[in-house]
Amino acid sequence: MDHEKLETVLRRLAILAGARIMEVYHSPDFEVRQKDDASPVTEADLAADAVIAEGLRVAFPDLPLVTEEQAETHSQSVQTFLIVDPLDGTKEFTRRRGDFTVNIALVENGLPTRGVVLAPARRRLFRTRADGTAVEESGALDPDSPGAARPLRVAVPDNGALRVVASKSHRDAATDAYMARYDVADCVSAGSSLKFCLLAAGEADFYPRLGRTMEWDTAAGHAVLAAAGGEVLDFDSHAPLRYGKPGFANPFFLARAPGVVLER
Repeated sequence: MDHEKLETVLRRLAILAGARIMEVYHSPDFEVRQKDDASPVTEADLAADAVIAEGLRVAFPDLPLVTEEQAETHSQSVQTFLIVDPLDGTKEFTRRRGDFTVNIALVENGLPTRGVVLAPARRRLFRTRADGTAVEESGALDPDSPGAARPLRVAVPDNGALRVVASKSHRDAATDAYMARYDVADCVSAGSSLKFCLLAAGEADFYPRLGRTMEWDTAAGHAVLAAAGGEVLDFDSHAPLRYGKPGFANPFFLARAPGVVLER
């Protein structure tokens, strides 16, 4: 894999897709439809997906592509592939809240190794570098000219005063009950894959997810967090969360800075 090329392509496509999303976001009105699984989809999801999928297929024609908005890609059985959620946090988007993201990742041998997460309304861009490190880029977010980038590293947590991040739209009683096992100093609600990036940036320590997610929801954020020194574990086994599972559905999981002591 040419990781230099991958870094350039993923960054550029995420920014271009983010621009298409923001065009729809700032329009007076947009249609929201229900997919077969009852989740919402908008013209922004589809426009962003078209930009990313076309760009990836041109740049990496030999790599399998799995994308949320193309159901025909969901029946593959692969361990090394590109995976896309063109607009994660559609509910946040339709409510005109800023916690939605563009997500593109490379999975190699069942683990996310490279990725980009763009929150276009927040103007926050998190990405892996070709060398496997993670950065947050600031500035104009020009698709053809990278701006200043600061290295990302997970925090060293205080298990007596953990900073927890939880889902804004999907938090439930089971999550609250699990979190009650820990000494939590602060709990922040955030949407979409931004939760992984807050851990990667050292702004939070722990993200437990006791709810349904798909691999395209998590792969890019997982890649950024792993590159910043964090990890994502299967809730039951505490083994690393794997990708390329049948149907691409995730089990419950725990994302953390490694110093967080897990409760059974």
